[in-house]
Amino acid sequence: MKRTFIASLALAGILAFAPATVSAQDAAPAEAPAAAAATAEAGQIEKAADAEKSAGGHSEFYTVLFGSGWLGTVLWAALFSALGYFIYLAIDSSILVRASKIMPQALIDNVKSAMSEGDVQKALTVCENDPTPMANILKAAFLHVAEGYDIIQEAVSAAADLETERIMQRLAWISVCANIAPQLGLLGTVQGMIMAFANLGTGGTPDVGMLATNISQALYTTAGGLTTSIPAVCSFYFFRNRANQIILRMEATTMELIKDLRNVQVEA
Repeated sequence: MKRTFIASLALAGILAFAPATVSAQDAAPAEAPAAAAATAEAGQIEKAADAEKSAGGHSEFYTVLFGSGWLGTVLWAALFSALGYFIYLAIDSSILVRASKIMPQALIDNVKSAMSEGDVQKALTVCENDPTPMANILKAAFLHVAEGYDIIQEAVSAAADLETERIMQRLAWISVCANIAPQLGLLGTVQGMIMAFANLGTGGTPDVGMLATNISQALYTTAGGLTTSIPAVCSFYFFRNRANQIILRMEATTMELIKDLRNVQVEA
């Protein structure tokens, strides 16, 4: 009887403890995903904080501009210099490559007036007081009046070639900006890809943030080069065509003005 009572107590204790154990085992798997999710979220928050701290609150372009090494900084300085110089040349050409600056109407009228009077010396004085390209060409003609019309034509042709070359040399620098900007952008692209593959080849886990910066360097420099090159090419051909038209008009006007030099007598 005593043994039966002890066995009954033991069986009752086992039955009472078993539900608690099963409940604990069932609760553990339910709590595990929640804990894992909380841990992952905390890790993401920490990574975001580290990324924000490393960026220092600056924009992506700022990070690319100063986070791509000394070569990247030099490339960006060169790109900005090319863009600034192109803007200066475009403004300068828009002011100087005009008919009113190359062959002003006042000069033409004064020379016509002097030539109608047969006063070559007066026409020469008018040209000497005018620094424009057409005045230089006409001055070359008037300085060689005593040497014959053939020499006058040669002098005018040489002076016209010189003035044309001066104008075209000014425009050639726009072409230089148009050609060098995409090459600088391509060099930046190559540098960015080299840095990206170097980051991938470290052997460990690659730095995703640095990899994104390297690829951004490649793309931003390409975009910067094209942003300078495309308007520079358009500006070069626009101003070159305008200059050619003005030069043709200037040569025709010059020949019209000096045709009367065939029979002009130089006063002592």
